[in-house]
Amino acid sequence: MQRSSVVRSAVGRRTVGRTLAAVLGLATTLQSLSGQSKQPVPSSSELLAAQDSAVARFASQLAADVEHDAVGGVTAALARDGEVLWSEAFGWADREERRPAKRETIYRTGSISKSVTAVLMAVLARDGVLSLDAPLQELVPEVQRLQNRSPMKPDATAAGHAGNGTVPTLRQVASHTAGLIREPTLAGAAAGPIDLWKARILASIPTTRYQTPPGAEYAYSNIGFGVLGLALERAADQPFMHQVQERILAPLGMGSSAFVIDERLRPRLATGYANGRDGQVDATQPAREHAGRGYKVPNGGVYSTVDDLAAFAAGVMGRGGVDLLGDAMRSEVLSVQTPEDPDAGYGLGFSVAAVDGRLYAGHGGSVAGYTAYLLFEPATGLTIVLLRNYNRGRTNLGAAARSLLTDLREPTLRSGPGAASVPAPAQHQVPAQHQVPAQHQVPAQHRE
Repeated sequence: MQRSSVVRSAVGRRTVGRTLAAVLGLATTLQSLSGQSKQPVPSSSELLAAQDSAVARFASQLAADVEHDAVGGVTAALARDGEVLWSEAFGWADREERRPAKRETIYRTGSISKSVTAVLMAVLARDGVLSLDAPLQELVPEVQRLQNRSPMKPDATAAGHAGNGTVPTLRQVASHTAGLIREPTLAGAAAGPIDLWKARILASIPTTRYQTPPGAEYAYSNIGFGVLGLALERAADQPFMHQVQERILAPLGMGSSAFVIDERLRPRLATGYANGRDGQVDATQPAREHAGRGYKVPNGGVYSTVDDLAAFAAGVMGRGGVDLLGDAMRSEVLSVQTPEDPDAGYGLGFSVAAVDGRLYAGHGGSVAGYTAYLLFEPATGLTIVLLRNYNRGRTNLGAAARSLLTDLREPTLRSGPGAASVPAPAQHQVPAQHQVPAQHQVPAQHRE
């Protein structure tokens, strides 16, 4: 990539501040500012200008970062209730072909796939197909072959959760509190064609062990979500990927999202670039993984765009026309399920945190050649989506999304005393692959 001028593609340019004023309620915002700060309260025009400026600064920083990285591209979007208010793309979708990144460019989403899988579980629970608190072994009796059952002691288990040698519930698997290790030890578990993912799951189960009792603590597990996908397939007696298509993607109009890139979608697929600290850029492994990653389908197999992920967030929030969950199930999904901190942790497929009485939820992802971040605020419907076709870069996607949302919510207090900001997810709940730290290459074992 030429460092002299990064390629930029802007879509949906408008006065974002005026749109957000309707979202947030300008009078309410001004009143809130009056009560929170001893500084002079800004006028409405000043507040609108500050919100426009926040988006402009965000875009300028992304452009500078992508130009500095000189690897691939980033597509960013700000949406409300599924409607994209602003979107801009920076850099290349394919640097060899000089194909620029665009709003409609398709990327792998990595572990945001876990959010999709957990939402499917919640939809099935809402429809009475399964219970969130059903034991996993009712649907996947093969988990009785999991290793290291001896640590299951009642006194080490969180109240109300399985223990004493029992297997976890679906809720615990979806909240990373099942006690399972991160990856199975089966050689080649994460390799092979996509249509063999279930066979890889079943072969991986005997090589997977417990590291803590179910319910005892947060312990991120890729294999756990793989097994969960198999359980959902058996619960509904329908193929997992078909269920995602029919129960989530189709109702939300997510026509650019899929587990398999077909000829219709291929022209818009960004080429993935796995880049390391040494400056080497590899497109071979990311290209190979398009054919399949073994068992890693429910936990890392979704491709999508910024528009589709904005629609997904709106469906989860019940805003924008299609309510996937209903109020009761949404409360389950977006409530902290992990025992470490009642205000910040992992829900069902989402990292969740509360600050100043406001709830924020999201997820990140990183696979070979791609990184992603999704963040939304249910109370306002504001959603930020960042998709990138390389791994190591100057932009910390999670931190950038949180910073923009904070700037939009509190534009005049950003630097003032007592300014509230969207918190980074608790350390116990978001491993490196979620936050995609700046200046850090996510190791292979931390992907998905």
